[in-house]
Amino acid sequence: MAKKKEFIPDWTEAVPPAGSYRSIFKWGAPDGFKHPSNAWYRMMKQEFGMTDDDFAARKKEGLGKVSLGRKVRIGGADIRKFQSIVGNDNVAVDDYSRLRFSRGKTVEEASDLREGKIGEVTDVVVHPRSKEDVKKIVALCNARKLPLYVYGGGSSVTLGLIPKRGGVTLVLSTHMNRLLSINEQNQTAVVQPGMLGPAYEEALNDAPNRFGTKRAYTCGHFPQSFEFSSVGGWVVTLGSGQASTYYGDAYHIVLSGEYVTPAGDFKTLDYPGTATGPKVNDIMKGSEGTFGVLVEVTMRIFRYAPENRQRFAYMFPTWEAAVDASREIMQGEFGKPAVYRISDPEETDVGLKLYGIHGTPVESFMTLRGYKPMQRCLMLGTAEGELGYAKHVKKMIGKISRKYGAMSLTGFATKKWEHTRYKEPYMREDLQDYGIIIDTLESAVTWDNLHRLHQGVREFVKSPPGTICMTHASHFYPQGTNLYFIYIMKMDDTKAYLKFQKGVIDAITRNGGSPSHHHGTGRMLAPWLEPHIGRVQMEVIRTLKKHFDPKNIMNPGGVLGLK
Repeated sequence: MAKKKEFIPDWTEAVPPAGSYRSIFKWGAPDGFKHPSNAWYRMMKQEFGMTDDDFAARKKEGLGKVSLGRKVRIGGADIRKFQSIVGNDNVAVDDYSRLRFSRGKTVEEASDLREGKIGEVTDVVVHPRSKEDVKKIVALCNARKLPLYVYGGGSSVTLGLIPKRGGVTLVLSTHMNRLLSINEQNQTAVVQPGMLGPAYEEALNDAPNRFGTKRAYTCGHFPQSFEFSSVGGWVVTLGSGQASTYYGDAYHIVLSGEYVTPAGDFKTLDYPGTATGPKVNDIMKGSEGTFGVLVEVTMRIFRYAPENRQRFAYMFPTWEAAVDASREIMQGEFGKPAVYRISDPEETDVGLKLYGIHGTPVESFMTLRGYKPMQRCLMLGTAEGELGYAKHVKKMIGKISRKYGAMSLTGFATKKWEHTRYKEPYMREDLQDYGIIIDTLESAVTWDNLHRLHQGVREFVKSPPGTICMTHASHFYPQGTNLYFIYIMKMDDTKAYLKFQKGVIDAITRNGGSPSHHHGTGRMLAPWLEPHIGRVQMEVIRTLKKHFDPKNIMNPGGVLGLK
């Protein structure tokens, strides 16, 4: 008897209709898709108690045309003033633009848009062409007490873009999206904040042709949102890229910034170090548009030498071994890897399914060698920089990994991860089409508290039956790392999900983690900020807000816990 063909869901390959809700909440390129593997599909059916019939018809896909049914609350005279500043073509009040530039990429926002639920939207969308335009717009909004919000790439996952009080949204990525100059002597670049990651990296790689430099350069900052996030967004949310262990977080890469605030305009100095009091540059990093608008930024850049990249991957017998080895590597003072990440046992096994290794002779070989399912832990990484340095770092990592019982997987596993590292978020729509939520929360943690945080959060996430919880660490320091929790669950009720999400954040902070490591704070995590940093430090932030923005026009409505 012929074997029955396995049912595979009809994962959508359709570009969202123009003007639809789905075209707003869909991740990434309109024609970009990545579907769960067959092994993942079988895993989800088993974990969530679903059948092929459950995947035979999709849930609400959000294909309807955007319709707000509400008027613009800003008067025609003010709209004409904005048009006089930036031109008629750069001011929009249509329903689609108002909603599109009022939303980020949280599960909550996507769930609401699937249902056609609108919530707060901006009144007017303005696309400034230059920092001079921004200065005039900020002055006008301040004089008229109009709330002002800033939109870069739109990849926020912390409810950071929702205009809680309507008003005006500035879209910086439309025109303010260029690499302005490179100073090869200082190894710095001046960038406009709306420039997206790929364009910035391409321009740096091609610097000899575009700017007449002797060398090619790299930005060193590659978050998973790299393709659809902006340089300015990296700065104002304190982002971190996948190669941060070597190049540094956005906080370290930013040398200076130029800002327009209601209280005045300024540019911080681009010295690599001074002893001239507290750094205003540091104050503005992570301010998430609550103090002013970042209009230019000077970034550290790095020599681009992809031919020197050294890839490696190891399988550790246990999570404890992977953590201990990682700590020794980060504290070894022989150099730092660029990409370095360790996956806990559940993420490792789910990853083997994702990459098609589950059930193959490769997996059988690992098991026979003693690297058992739900115990083994995958480590992936690269070393970059000068060739001798990169080879030395790779050699030392191998030596320490073997000391803790790890088996080399060569660089092949890392190459496979590199090929799909920006594609995983595309699966979100596939899963939500069938009532399955996939979401993430992340936290900074010190080495001495890592296991408590890992165990405590996993215990809460796994408390509802049939919840998948994958965890990895991907940004490393001598003093600690981050834990990035990815959870997948069958849940159709958005309110119930938000209650669960709140419980996860509570579990993170209760077990000694920070509410965020690199996603920013936004409105979603704002309630946990003051308990985390304390009343006195929170009062410092409120005082700065009053100084830079006395009329409270800049991103009002809860970002960073500010009114």
